Amino acid sequence: MSGNTIRQNRNQKTQVPMQLFRFVQAVGKVTASTLLGTTLLGSSVVAGGLVGLAISFRNLPDVRVLRSYMPTETSHIYDINGELLLSIHDEANREVIPFEDISNNLKLAVLAIEDSHFLVHQGINPGAVIRAALANLESGETVEGASTLTMQLVKNLFLTPEREFSRKVAEAVLAIRLEQILDKNELLELYLNQVYWGHNLYGAETAAQSYFNKSARDLTLAEAAMMAGLIQSPESYSPFTDYQLAKRQQAIVLNRMVALKWITPEEAQEAREQPIRLGNISSFSSSISPYVTGAVVDELTERFGRETLSKGGMRVQTTVDLSTQRMAEQTVKDWHTRLFNQGLYRDFEQGQLALAAVDPRTNFVKAIVGGYDYTQSQFNRATQAQRQPGSAFKPLVYYTAFATGNYGPESIVSDTQVSYPDGDGLYTPRNYGGGFSGAVSIRKAIEVSLNIPAVTLGQEIGLNRVIEVSRLLGIESPIDPVISLPLGSVDLTPLEMAGAFASFASNGWRSDTTLIAQVTDSKGNVMLDNTPRPRLVLDPWATAALTDTLQGVINQGTATSAKLDRPAAGKTGTTSSQRDIWFVGYVPQLSVAVWAGHDNNVPLSYGATGGGFVAPVWRDFMQKYLADEPVENFRSPAEFDRP
Repeated sequence: MSGNTIRQNRNQKTQVPMQLFRFVQAVGKVTASTLLGTTLLGSSVVAGGLVGLAISFRNLPDVRVLRSYMPTETSHIYDINGELLLSIHDEANREVIPFEDISNNLKLAVLAIEDSHFLVHQGINPGAVIRAALANLESGETVEGASTLTMQLVKNLFLTPEREFSRKVAEAVLAIRLEQILDKNELLELYLNQVYWGHNLYGAETAAQSYFNKSARDLTLAEAAMMAGLIQSPESYSPFTDYQLAKRQQAIVLNRMVALKWITPEEAQEAREQPIRLGNISSFSSSISPYVTGAVVDELTERFGRETLSKGGMRVQTTVDLSTQRMAEQTVKDWHTRLFNQGLYRDFEQGQLALAAVDPRTNFVKAIVGGYDYTQSQFNRATQAQRQPGSAFKPLVYYTAFATGNYGPESIVSDTQVSYPDGDGLYTPRNYGGGFSGAVSIRKAIEVSLNIPAVTLGQEIGLNRVIEVSRLLGIESPIDPVISLPLGSVDLTPLEMAGAFASFASNGWRSDTTLIAQVTDSKGNVMLDNTPRPRLVLDPWATAALTDTLQGVINQGTATSAKLDRPAAGKTGTTSSQRDIWFVGYVPQLSVAVWAGHDNNVPLSYGATGGGFVAPVWRDFMQKYLADEPVENFRSPAEFDRP
């Protein structure tokens, strides 16, 4: 094969047979048969001499494990549209790619500078061994190595880097063994995926993406030569560290390729003059939307283990839409400052705001914001802060009553003083602000958030039934059937509340609420598939009746500050101690829970209510999210049979 044939094939992106790299035929003055025969003879002599030494190395690693060896690989977390949010890796940041997906330019450049006899030796290079031995003998110490590419691979995978004679002999023995079980393509693929390129970048693909913002398959000759020149001292020769030094290394590689007649002088000159557009050091980039990625990492670690996540090359598609997430983050940040200025918080940093948004059609989490500033506090209040929802819990009680078929929005309940035995005393519920309304409809009781009817109804239908409904809605936090449960005397997270209300928005249909849509390994094999599998868990008439009633909360009840230009339903929540205020509401396309409180659990300012302070936050976010969404109406209770 001529040098021209090599050049013609160097830029092909299909798999290249190793015959392409029979470089000995490109040397010119020495025939392939002569050089190959001499090389193999030398290899046999040296290899024979090593047989006796090999007996002393019976405890060396078994290179056969490399038949199924896969280097550790970086895992990536993406949003629902494929935008990268976070890369996770252990010591090595690496992307593993197949041999055919690596540019021939890079294969040639690396072999030229690291091991130009790679295709003809059997693991060791006799000529290099002799030269290194003479140089070391003359100096009285190890000053020159004779490592082939295969020996480098052995050293990286199996041995420690000390420059001792015993270790060098072990390298040689293992290299010969390795050449017996893997062909040249496999060895070169393994090397190019294993080698260190600086800045915690391992493997050709990761390095190419960072240095030049492109895949290893697309590297030009100029870029490939610069990358090959880094291998001997990656941090020192890095173009990010010293661009001129990187250019000198590039020139050395190109000159070596010309000397080997693998490229022409004209090609080398063209490569030297080609402008290099550098990328960015990406190995240590910070996470986008860390409240999201932190929650995803926690879930993946619990399911697969930390080692699989950090080394297994997982590809994780989250359910979060990055544009929606950024919208939610900015909303929380802006409103936290606004609420502090309005006097809601007693302390700016202790005062916090959290938001969780769930799509009722899929139960996919679209956004979670665990606080006003992740850099100030990494605690994710949207998924981890269990706080009392107050009256925002009442819809679960009223739905349970509707589902019995004995109650509807117009059913009359009594709002008068009542007491129930509770331990050694009596529990007497009171309405916010005191007073009684007498006989009222459930619709009215919900709209103005009366406490006594909710407690009375809870006793009539049975609190264990309410807890059963909570479990159907995906609430996993502990719940005790205490008398005050209908008033929200249970600790729940904003994400649990948003997920529960999402089933009201979908007329009782529910999939598991999740942040993760799918997980695959680096080869595309599915490890986890959370494709929505909706099932009907609630009575359609009861959910439609509840939604119809909750619309009144926004239209003329405690949450008029949440009113939109379209049908919306929701419920305010304010604990009696005013430590927590909520608004949880929904339209057919989205369910959103907003919570505000202090991390140290001190009360908010006097008179703080969910309708007065956080319902406007909910409205602001929903207006932004729905700006380009069509108006959708809820289904009417008249469309369904009453139980």
